[in-house]
Amino acid sequence: MLNTELAARRSDSISRGVGVTTQVYADKAENAEIWDVEGRRYIDFAAGIAVVNTGHRHPKVIAAVKDQLDHFTHTCHQVVPYENYVRLAERLNDAVPGNFKKKTIFVTTGAEAVENAVKIARAATGRPAVIAFTGAFHGRTFMGMTLTGKVVPYKVGFGAMMPDVYHVPFPAELHGGSVEETLGVLDKMFKADVDPARVAAFIIEPVQGEGGFYETPKALLVKLREIADKHGILLIADEVQTGFARTGKLFAMEHTGVVADITTMAKGLGGGLPIAAVTGRADIMDAPGPGGLGGTYAGNPLGVAAGNAVLDIIEEEKLCERATSLGNRLKQRLQSLIEAVPQIVDIRGPGFMNAVEFNIPGTKEPNAAFTNKVREKALEKGLILLTCGVYGNVIRFLAPLTIQDNVFAEALDILEETLRECAKEA
Repeated sequence: MLNTELAARRSDSISRGVGVTTQVYADKAENAEIWDVEGRRYIDFAAGIAVVNTGHRHPKVIAAVKDQLDHFTHTCHQVVPYENYVRLAERLNDAVPGNFKKKTIFVTTGAEAVENAVKIARAATGRPAVIAFTGAFHGRTFMGMTLTGKVVPYKVGFGAMMPDVYHVPFPAELHGGSVEETLGVLDKMFKADVDPARVAAFIIEPVQGEGGFYETPKALLVKLREIADKHGILLIADEVQTGFARTGKLFAMEHTGVVADITTMAKGLGGGLPIAAVTGRADIMDAPGPGGLGGTYAGNPLGVAAGNAVLDIIEEEKLCERATSLGNRLKQRLQSLIEAVPQIVDIRGPGFMNAVEFNIPGTKEPNAAFTNKVREKALEKGLILLTCGVYGNVIRFLAPLTIQDNVFAEALDILEETLRECAKEA
């Protein structure tokens, strides 16, 4: 079977709205490596977009899921509940930042977690409005894409967005933004567009994902917490991409000392199986009435079993420390290439949630063409990379935290070779 044959079948049978980054069709995967249907090996620096932080097919995840398969695969927790759902909720209640009693619900996707966080915030406050940030990504459902601060490709052609959602500029310093500007816009918004007494929640990613891997400045989070407390607004931390050791902490908010009222999670929690969660202050989480939250597949037993295994792996293998070590090595290698690759304008990111941004040399003009060329050439050499950013000029690095040292070293060599070649050809 050839990749080209599968690509033709895919084009004929699947909506073009489901875009793909590569035309590589997977046959098998192990830790940080993928083999395609033609037998070619790739080093995976995407991890299914930060899903397999613990690597493809981690033995403990596989064992936990196999054990669960031997018991049952589905009862619907709302019909016949099960212990491992309760246990995983207890563990997240203990792990999510905040020195207060917490409660948790499980759903299936990150977008679903965000939707439910907004539902809970509205039920708890009795208010309708939500404030998000430009460049943010919160999912592809109607509320998720409304909260998302990027039009193309997420909002194009889908009609009117959800009401009572407002955006303020995210302070990406590289693009001229500042915390002061963001807070100034928020202040004007409260005067001109929405009464703060109508706002249920702020929602923010501690590190923007699709938006370009920009860290949210601690000063902004501190101020948002102050404003939220002053006006009775809740603070939602979207940790869907940042969670589960990716940034060097179990949750990225731990780097800031600022505590959210509600935290959304997904991706890395399931180690490759679909599961998402919302954890928050117990009184807030109890605001919706019985039956107001849930879903047929919410907290599927296989995903819950994987989630418990993932938390064990992160602790046992010290993956928070591992993330910091890997990220430092990657950033050091990129720093060493700045002179040879003048397109590099910034290298950033906590732990192993890292990015490199490219401009046209000598200008402030984002260089999306160069960025895509790097991605394509790296793929030819056997390294899978992802791009992101409002301008499409950022490469983000999301390899599994369990990547073997020799495979990581090989990937860094491919990356350096690719960047040098692309710079010479530019």
